[in-house]
Amino acid sequence: MREFIVEADGGSRGNPGPAGYGSVVIDAATGETLAEAAEYIGVATNNVAEYRGLVAGLRAARELDPTATVHVRMDSKLVVEQMSGRWKIKHPDMKPLAAEAARVFPDAGQVTYEWIPREKNKHADRLANEAMDAGKRGEQWSASTSTAELDAGLTSTAADSDTGAATKVAAGWSAPADLGPPATFVLLRHGETPLTPQKRFSGSGGTDPSLSDVGRDQAERVADSLARRGTIEAIVASPLTRTRQTAAAVATRLGLDVTIDDGLRETDFGAWEGLTFGEVRERYPDDMNAWLASPKAEPTGGGESFAATARRMAVTRDKLIAAHAGRTVLLVTHVTPIKTLVRLALGAPPESLFRMELSAASLSAVAYYADGNASVRLFNDTSHLR
Repeated sequence: MREFIVEADGGSRGNPGPAGYGSVVIDAATGETLAEAAEYIGVATNNVAEYRGLVAGLRAARELDPTATVHVRMDSKLVVEQMSGRWKIKHPDMKPLAAEAARVFPDAGQVTYEWIPREKNKHADRLANEAMDAGKRGEQWSASTSTAELDAGLTSTAADSDTGAATKVAAGWSAPADLGPPATFVLLRHGETPLTPQKRFSGSGGTDPSLSDVGRDQAERVADSLARRGTIEAIVASPLTRTRQTAAAVATRLGLDVTIDDGLRETDFGAWEGLTFGEVRERYPDDMNAWLASPKAEPTGGGESFAATARRMAVTRDKLIAAHAGRTVLLVTHVTPIKTLVRLALGAPPESLFRMELSAASLSAVAYYADGNASVRLFNDTSHLR
């Protein structure tokens, strides 16, 4: 289960007066800033702005992972004590906002609260002030007006459908040299199996096929290519046969051992294992349509959703980054895990998985920097196979 930290703040220049809020969602395991939100809300009190900031931060966290645990840190003693249930909520303006915050995560045990001094809430405070400054100019806050935007490089901005607030999500960018060498994952999809050219679903719940003759040749070719590059320092592979065989070919050529990590396994496609896309659409049309429409939908028969795969891959990614900081590691894995790592690095939506082509025995690469940012270096390179 992932854990997020939400830091939120709000302010009013006049109390009541022109007001705004700021919120930030942080990955508790890595310290990575995952999302920012800010909005100018017109004339309001400090307390209203603080509650609005809390709601926006919780919503941003829910969008990232509705199953995560969330630890809220704010410098508002009032909001923290009221939301923790230790103080009664008497003011009529506060009651609906507190109720709205409580509804974001229906399981009350998912969210905890902590008061922090104002000097430790500078990120959210800065966003709130940027929102109020934008309001003074007759504008709404956006990523392009954020001082963090100027400092950090490119970001992407989306509108919160409920509030109109702008949310900025950190995207990949090349970090400055003083952060030190990144952890670089070279992502190798396994070679062909008999199911690959037939384009059949082949996940972690099927027959676990071995490499075909073509797949074994591909593994040898990619091993030669990686040996010429000479940058791989460790090899980690999925536990499935096709990935272990591909990894073994590379390991033999490079003189390295292979570590198996279950987190790198392919998605479980349930009852669809071994079927083509057309066969699944014919036999399970409603389930297929739901799967194409939502990352939370599971394949027929209790398979793994793309949302569940993404949570697993985020945990695996963070663990491997911590274990291999500053090193170049070959991850021998599958289509969905590789596409998911690339998607997460780019901050792309789940539907982008259907818009990526990933060939057998192809190479991709993502670099992860010490400040939590990522840079996609390579995608679907098959030059070594030609």
